[in-house]
Amino acid sequence: MISNSSIEQVNTDTLEIHYFFGDDSHTMDANILNKCDHEILSIIREVSNILLIDVVVETEPIAEGGIKKWLKIASKTEKVNAPITTAFLTALILAILVTPVGKISEKLIEKIFEDTEMSDLQKEKLKSEIKILKRYQMDEQQDSLDNINYNILIKKRKSNFYELLDKYPKVVQVSFAALDSAGKTKVAEKFVQREEFGQFVLVTDELQTVVRENAVIEIVAPVLKKGKYKWIGHYDGDIIHFNMKSEEFRRLVQDGKVEFKNGSSINCSLEIKRKISSEGVELVSGYDVIRVDYYFQNSKPVETKEGKSHRQIREAQSAQLNFFQDIASK
Repeated sequence: MISNSSIEQVNTDTLEIHYFFGDDSHTMDANILNKCDHEILSIIREVSNILLIDVVVETEPIAEGGIKKWLKIASKTEKVNAPITTAFLTALILAILVTPVGKISEKLIEKIFEDTEMSDLQKEKLKSEIKILKRYQMDEQQDSLDNINYNILIKKRKSNFYELLDKYPKVVQVSFAALDSAGKTKVAEKFVQREEFGQFVLVTDELQTVVRENAVIEIVAPVLKKGKYKWIGHYDGDIIHFNMKSEEFRRLVQDGKVEFKNGSSINCSLEIKRKISSEGVELVSGYDVIRVDYYFQNSKPVETKEGKSHRQIREAQSAQLNFFQDIASK
């Protein structure tokens, strides 16, 4: 939760971003720089939302030496003994930004503790904050670190950031550091080289397919002839266009063995394909009906052969599991 109000008399922590160039210039394409800022601010916003911290972010004047930027992060409500402080938030943001796709931010934070720039007291304070966060029992904050580690919006924003730099050859490396309110380094500068940028970019916008068993779809428009046509149905309050991948059910329909009337529906295994937009928004990209378990005639369910086979397999697996559980309990 990023506030638009200015920073008042509170403790602050600063994220330093340093862009290094392959020449002696101190200028950067303003459009690229602004887009990079947008991606980092979006990451800060998402992480602070997950951790329920209402933060203020302000920028300080840009410095030369390539280009250096500072984002000052503060929480108006922060107290000395707050369970989550801006010091922890800043270290976490830094860890996220230098962790390639697929690795865990929390482990990198532990590695940051090895830096000599941090005093033993500072290291212990950050470690205690991680432990407190894990123990914090507010429903909204349970598994907060896991939510951050696997948050697709954060991954996409980070991917956008490095993809921008990867397409801008002037930047040969980027680094991040965390500073305290006095400008003293708390977390040492971490470097990411140009040849490493690709490790931070998502290789696809496709997300893992979601499978919904026992999905009920009211058929609006079936496909009665052969061909790669999409059916239209009403599912979960929405009109959807889907592929009927069940060969058995397609044959029943094409042979006229299933009659559709107003309100006809099927109980099925539905695969929902998803992708992530450039803004980190999850979108549905398609629906596939993999197996039809039942169709309804005059409101009465009629089990299909593939539905019956699937049910018998599940019942056998359940019986086997119960058998071994009974043995283990004796």
